[in-house]
Amino acid sequence: MLNQHKPLTADLVEPLLSGRLGRPYLWSASCVSTQDALHDPALPEGAVAATEHQSAGRGRAGRRWEDEPGASLLLSVLLRPPETAPSAQLSLVCALAVAEAVEAAAGLDVRWKWPNDVVADGRKLAGILLEGREGAIVCGIGVNVDQTERSLPRETRLPAGSLRMLTGRAHDRATLLVGLLERLDTHYDAWLAGGLEPLLPALERRDALRGSVVTVGEVTGTARGIAPDGRLRVRSTDGVETLVASGEVSRGSDASD
Repeated sequence: MLNQHKPLTADLVEPLLSGRLGRPYLWSASCVSTQDALHDPALPEGAVAATEHQSAGRGRAGRRWEDEPGASLLLSVLLRPPETAPSAQLSLVCALAVAEAVEAAAGLDVRWKWPNDVVADGRKLAGILLEGREGAIVCGIGVNVDQTERSLPRETRLPAGSLRMLTGRAHDRATLLVGLLERLDTHYDAWLAGGLEPLLPALERRDALRGSVVTVGEVTGTARGIAPDGRLRVRSTDGVETLVASGEVSRGSDASD
């Protein structure tokens, strides 16, 4: 029996966990933001906060993350990478884990859009938000699972989608959550050991921007994938390549690869 209508309580989720992420697992029926539920400096790496609804969910660049209660995955993961680690790369690590978990659960062709979106069929299914805090990084993840097209936000930079909308069926949120945490656990360990290099082949296969004309700030050109440090490679029409570390991406027409 599917668990898509069941709250993602500890009684449901904890018996399914196999890795170190999700220990402890902090669930609430509603909260302001799961990002705020991991403030306690005594919490260990791997702590996860999850909820059925956020009253003021946060997205990137100060945007609001809207949700329909009980229809999404809304969680934050507490990580404590070394202070010298390039923690901004964790948005890519998380995006890869989310994309793989969604594809495994829904059978969709799922990509990631630099730096922090997960997309399928031209629609945004999930977003990642990193926030630094007292020697830790809190990785916020939101995945649209069971929303109908009518209940999804309309005024967004990228059209919103959900697993239900794209597949026409319901999905087990608990299974998706556990699969996501398992993949994030594996990819986080790989990143700690070798940076982005061991993850680059998988990231490049799912790169939604590669070959497209993009504009990031004052830089316009063809997206050429990501550099080993996670920056976006953009090549202008005169052949000059720029490495972009951050910014909002607008996408134009496809270009030859």
